Amino acid sequence: MQRLTVDFIISLDGYGAAEGWPGFWGMESPEYLKWLDQSPEKDHPVLMGAKTYRLMSGFATSDEPGTEELTAMPKVVFSSTLAEPLDWANTTLVSTDPVAAVRAMKEESETPLRTLGSVSLCRTLLQAGLVDLYRVVIFPVITGATGADRIFDGYPDVLLELTKSHTFEGGLQLQEYVPTVLESPPGVGTHG
Repeated sequence: MQRLTVDFIISLDGYGAAEGWPGFWGMESPEYLKWLDQSPEKDHPVLMGAKTYRLMSGFATSDEPGTEELTAMPKVVFSSTLAEPLDWANTTLVSTDPVAAVRAMKEESETPLRTLGSVSLCRTLLQAGLVDLYRVVIFPVITGATGADRIFDGYPDVLLELTKSHTFEGGLQLQEYVPTVLESPPGVGTHG
């Protein structure tokens, strides 16, 4: 069975974006961009929800610089509101239950899977026990006044086992965890 990695970039206070701020909060370091470019996972299928698809495909189909790689990679979008044909190249639409579809994809895929944004899809897949690795890059900024897309609101309690940590120039922190969804807080009842 293939691994599914949930990938998020966040501010220190847990936001995925902020009004008026540039992408990566304007803090993408050359070292971080090199890591992204050299990642062996960059060609792995990317799973996303409709909201992320609409946002990212809008950038890509308007010839936004730097979106060529996103356009070239295989993408799967889960939506009951989108319809084929999709405008963004290399994208497959799945309108059935994402949990069942991802479970089948993990069994059948030739390469590991990963997500792009898609907060609610990632939450659903985590709750279903389908997420094998949680990777978060924390940018050293607090966007309390302008933050948008709080990542972890509505999530269950999750125990995270740290498997990798790296600091990029500029203070960006990469953290990789194996997640375990808890049925109750530790010491209150059984978990896992």
